[in-house]
Amino acid sequence: MKKNIIYTTSLLILQLSNPVVADVDLRQVDEFIDTVSTEMSLEPQWVRSIISHANHQQGIIDAMNKPAEKTLKWFEYREIFLTEKRTREGVEFWQEHEAVLNKVSTETGVPAEIIVAIIGVETFYGRIKGNHKVLDALYTLAFDYPKRSKFFTGELKHFLKLAQENHVDALTAKGSYAGAMGYGQFMPSSYRSYAVDYEQDNVIDLLNNPQDAIASVANYLNKHKWEPGGKVLESIEKPNFSTKFNELKPHIKDHNSQQLFTVLELDVADNQKQYWQGFQNFYVISSYNHSHMYVTAVYQLSQAIKALKEHGEQP
Repeated sequence: MKKNIIYTTSLLILQLSNPVVADVDLRQVDEFIDTVSTEMSLEPQWVRSIISHANHQQGIIDAMNKPAEKTLKWFEYREIFLTEKRTREGVEFWQEHEAVLNKVSTETGVPAEIIVAIIGVETFYGRIKGNHKVLDALYTLAFDYPKRSKFFTGELKHFLKLAQENHVDALTAKGSYAGAMGYGQFMPSSYRSYAVDYEQDNVIDLLNNPQDAIASVANYLNKHKWEPGGKVLESIEKPNFSTKFNELKPHIKDHNSQQLFTVLELDVADNQKQYWQGFQNFYVISSYNHSHMYVTAVYQLSQAIKALKEHGEQP
């Protein structure tokens, strides 16, 4: 009987603290609090106090259902990221952090222009990191987005652990509508697995410290088996063989080089297509965002930034 009273009281606390909970099953939330406290070695009352500040946001569900990668054609998507301004500011970001970029590039084999381009695509070099409270985003998606509830429940667990480890402030941290944070838009699980303390000051800050962010992006790609010196994409003519286009993982063998590749078919205008070969490093970048258009945007932006930095002009 006492247990039931405690259970009912905890639900009442959550109801009073969350004004928008119509689409969240509070019993499921209560079970989550028990589970995460055990799995992540967190104090249950601390977890409950954090969760009590979370609010369901319908706008997050709406955004998840209409990602740009699924609603735009390549030439429309490309116009967002392949701009003169993003290229120019990429060079400025590179020049500002050249020593760090050179060091981590040498250590990991990941080219500086790729690191810069990822940060450029993700957050415009730290300028646009997202205005959603990460707690609200992960809470909403964990408990009101059934098709990916398992994934976002796990991310909410990692986010709470990050807060307990003093890497983020659970109540104020902001990010994307999916809960990604900082310059490189790391999800909480990636933050805990791949983030690097570049300055070795015992604080890993991907939200405000570009040096930590640069090192962490490089480390992420390195750990996902980046091939130093390997190709990402290469422009080709339309293939004369049958294949499924836009697969992320290389699966076709080049009989001469024995290298595996995939083939992209991209709309460069209405009724006009362009074809590319994607290699191992294409697949590595796709681990960051599972979209062939995202990877292509990162690669093309990286080449534009590199050309502008080295020769004062874009390719």
